[in-house]
Amino acid sequence: MAVIDKIDQMNQGYNPYQTQPLVIESKTGWVSLRLREVWEYRELLFFLTWRDIKVRYKQTLLGAAWAILQPLMTVIIFTLFFSRLSGTASDGVPYPLFTYVALVPWFFFANGLAHAATSLVENANLVKKIYFPRLIVPLSGVLAGLPDVLLSSLLLVGMMLMYQVVPPLSSLVWLPLFLLVALITALGVGIWLAALNVNYRDIRYVIPFLIQLWMFASPIPYSSSIVSDAWRSVYGLNPMVGVVEGFRWTLLGVGQPPGIMTLISAGVALVILVTGIAYFRRVEKTFADVV
Repeated sequence: MAVIDKIDQMNQGYNPYQTQPLVIESKTGWVSLRLREVWEYRELLFFLTWRDIKVRYKQTLLGAAWAILQPLMTVIIFTLFFSRLSGTASDGVPYPLFTYVALVPWFFFANGLAHAATSLVENANLVKKIYFPRLIVPLSGVLAGLPDVLLSSLLLVGMMLMYQVVPPLSSLVWLPLFLLVALITALGVGIWLAALNVNYRDIRYVIPFLIQLWMFASPIPYSSSIVSDAWRSVYGLNPMVGVVEGFRWTLLGVGQPPGIMTLISAGVALVILVTGIAYFRRVEKTFADVV
């Protein structure tokens, strides 16, 4: 009887082997960021980062020396025009050292931003062929710049020895935190530009102009002491202000210790990163079609 009843049910349109339909819906809120998925693909992130490091110096004349030459040549130019000709103050620190300390995190930020912003278009073949969290691509572009920080720091140590400047040991623990803020800022802006660059290819022409303006909006060739106290909080909306001032306070003992301006810079960097990831996830589904 049980078999006959089941046959009658199937004749009436009931199928006991039919499963419930799978409905895929877009998620909202923090869940849609899917940051845990990036961790699950951490091995891919490592290999893409290592590949970017090798490609950056492959078939180059000077190789890794570019990581030192870039800030060094910039220091020479800034010293000639800002210190010698215009007499820009450097808070009692030798101007070349004053500027070079700021350029170490700046070039990490600028190069990371530039590589992250164009990473999706440069990896179009990879994006089209297989699935993986696309967020890994700009992230690897930023992380690939960490070796440059180590190389440029070697010259920084030599300059500090030459000028007989010894950083306070108690403040050195802040250095990784300021570098982390630079990384977050580069990643956040890079993610925004990477997602926009997929649909609007002229974004890549805006990037060098944006980096150049950002440099002079940051206290790199000059001291932030020229900014009045009433405007320092507004000035801190530029995340790199907190990074540069933090490096100078940590290594040279000049400027103000971490305070409200540092908190503002770090907060803005986090906002840029979170909103960038949210926008990136929102348009990620179209990358393979238009990249």
